[in-house]
Order: sequence, then C-alpha cells, then structure tokens
Amino acid sequence: MKPSPDALAQRGSTRARSLEGIRVLDLTNVLAGPFCAYQLALLSAEVIKVEEPRRGDLARQLGADAQLNAEFMGASFIAQNAGKKSLALDLKTEAGRQAMLRLADTADVLIENFRPGVMQRLGLGQELLRERNPRLVVCAISGFGQDGPLSKAPAYDQIVQGLSGVMSITGDAHSAPLRVGYPICDTLGGLTAAFAITSALAGRERSGRGDFIDVSMLDSTLVTMGWVVSNFLIAGRQPQAMGNENFTAAPSGTFATADGPLNIAANRQEQFVTLARLIGRPELAQDLRFAEREARKRNRAELKQEIEQALASKPAREWEDLLAEHGVPAGRVLSVPDALAHPQVRHRDLLAHFDGATGIERGFDVVRAGFRMDSGRPDVASPPPRLGEHSAEILASLGYSPKEIGAMREQAVI
Repeated sequence: MKPSPDALAQRGSTRARSLEGIRVLDLTNVLAGPFCAYQLALLSAEVIKVEEPRRGDLARQLGADAQLNAEFMGASFIAQNAGKKSLALDLKTEAGRQAMLRLADTADVLIENFRPGVMQRLGLGQELLRERNPRLVVCAISGFGQDGPLSKAPAYDQIVQGLSGVMSITGDAHSAPLRVGYPICDTLGGLTAAFAITSALAGRERSGRGDFIDVSMLDSTLVTMGWVVSNFLIAGRQPQAMGNENFTAAPSGTFATADGPLNIAANRQEQFVTLARLIGRPELAQDLRFAEREARKRNRAELKQEIEQALASKPAREWEDLLAEHGVPAGRVLSVPDALAHPQVRHRDLLAHFDGATGIERGFDVVRAGFRMDSGRPDVASPPPRLGEHSAEILASLGYSPKEIGAMREQAVI
C-alpha cells in the first residue's frame, strides 16, 4: 500500500537526493546491515534487498506484534527496510549465483553481514565481484572484522556489548555489568558502515575504482567510547560504572525532584553558580567542598544531597524550564513514547507515516535520519517490501525472459 497522496506530495518536493542513481545491494539480515542500507535509502539510493526465498530476513519474524511476525512483516523489519525493493534469491543454487553476479555487475554498492568466508564459499567473493565490476564498493559488516582470532566467531549485539567493555561501565556499582537498553553495537556498526560507504563513493569519483570495506562492530563500538577509553589510555584511569553520574563533572547527573527525575549538567563554573542561585542555595557556590570543579567531583555525593533537598520543592517540568531559560542544561527523564511525542521531536518531523503496506492494512510510522540538509530531507517514498515483491521486476531488468523467471520460480531459486 502506498503512502497517502498528500504525504507523497509533501515528501517529493523536499526529499534529499544525494545518492540518487546509486544502486545498493543489501544482502544483510536483522539490524546492523539493514540499518546501514536504510540510511542510504533515506538519501535516495536504490536499495535492492536480496533475501533467502521462503524465509527472508530474520527480522521479518521479530517484533512485539505476533500477527506481523506471522506475516513476515515484523516490526523489527519494518523499522529499517522502508524504501527498499525485495529480491528473493537462493544464492546456494547456481542459477541464483549467476543472477547475483549479473545484478552485482549493475550495482555501485554491495553490503553483506555474513560471517567472514561465507561469500567466498558462495562463489561471490569480493575479489571476483570487483574484478567483474571495478567500480563496485563492497562492504562486509561482521562482529569482529575479517581477520583476527575472533573473526569467525558468531556475534550478536549483546556479545559485542560485553566484549567491548560497554556493559562493565553501564549501571552502577550494584547493577553493573548491565546491557544498554537497545542494540547499540549493531546500530553503531551500521552507522560506521554507512559513513564508510559514502566515503568510498566519494573516493571513487577521483579514482574511478571501488573499494572493499571491512566493518567490525567491536571496533565501531570502541572508537565511540570517547572519554572512557581515552581517560584509561592517556590518564591511566580505570573505567567504572557510575550509574547516572558524569565522571567528568559535578553536579552532572540525575536528580530527584518533587515528582520525578531530572537530568542536570552544570559542567561549567558559571552554570553551577547559576544553578545554586536558582534553587535558592547560592551559598553552595562559596562552600569549600563545592566551590571549584575538582572539589565538587570529590564531594559529589554531598552536593547531590544538598541539591535534591532544594529540588524537592517543585516538579521536574518547572525546574527544567527554569534552568534551561537561564542557560543551565536540564531535561526530564522521559519514556520512549513521551520522547516521540515531545514538541521538539514533532517539530523536527522525525517520523514518516505510511497508510499501510502490502499485507498490512493499518498505518504505521518509521523514523527518518537524524540530520537535515538544505538540499532536501532524508526520506523514503515507499513502505517496506513483502518478501520477493520485486523479484520478477528486477530479474526482467537484467534481461531474464518471463519464461526464465517462471522456471526459476518453479525451481525455488526465487
């Protein structure tokens, strides 16, 4: 089912077209790879999702709605596959392999997230693909990269969260190690891959040749851990779980108010002085325990107690408005539904709405990209595809006759 005409008209005039004319083959499953390809689709790349016939992407069966899972249109699949076409193709058959080679000859980018060595065993190794199509950018996303002692090991997000040290610093002294509440390593791997692919495409404009990109989810996670890693490497500080406290500053963390938690980040001296004044405790800025930055960090527990006593006089929303108005960073701790309904998020038009899709008779929303451009908004014009919805169309564009496509269907190649 198509988006509403009004929605299409609105998107058509503003849609970002940075990658228009770029054909991307998405051979990935579940999250890191599909999320990467979705970022490219948001910039108007033509993304063809190559899936195993009869089963497709495992994410088609994942999500909180059992009925959608049974329809192979699970919420987890819908979340990062809008704007793509689906080609059901059995790559383990010779006919499927040949069709894949012909398709790769027409592509600009191929993304896969099999374990290292699988594409080679399928007769679709990056050397062969790039020999046939020297302009092809091949991106392999895996848990640990294409080489090294863990390269062949299976990996899901939680495995990488544990091995990266993320879990060891999440929570507090009583609850750590704790898993981050969403698949952060998968998502970081996908974002890293999307960035690397667009970089390779830019480089191709100068060299005329594609590239091979080896993305490790473990590497992608570690390089985003910023000050946690650098404070260990440079200052020798052992990272530790500090709950909602910010180890670089105080007061900076989560504080109780009259009706709920409030995040405050008074990281600068002038922000702390302003905070103390606004909560009716200006003397805190003169107290030797709190007067300067390092002292506040040493005495953060006592400072938090003093601040929370003052914050207990008003609800979190009032404190948020007051502190933000005077330049002290502050914000309530919201639920996910409340965050999506926030006026700021609504104003930014982050969600794209579809009236439905093939086999889905109700409307749904998906998120767009986390950035804007003057040239247009990242967006997708079509809902997620049914498994194999575009198989005949894509094969016909490669020169397959209706008879050949029919035979491939009979032989379960598609």
